[in-house]
Amino acid sequence: MKTITLRNLPPDLRRRIEEEAAATGASYAKTVIRLLRAATGLTGSRSSVRHDDLDELAGTWSPQEGDEFERVLAEQRRIDPELWD
Repeated sequence: MKTITLRNLPPDLRRRIEEEAAATGASYAKTVIRLLRAATGLTGSRSSVRHDDLDELAGTWSPQEGDEFERVLAEQRRIDPELWD
């Protein structure tokens, strides 16, 4: 993957990217990549690169959705003692 350096980034743009990164819990670099993909029309399109991670989902759930997910997982992880007799 190619690395780029952005010079002379306007302060208002830098601040907006930082705010977006903080709001989504994503890194600065991942936020810039996501914004570039959106600006070039690549958001939501299937890339020819296959990923085996869930990076695109990181930071997309609200705290309430995350709590609900954890609650459901806790139920699924519970062991029913009667099934082990």
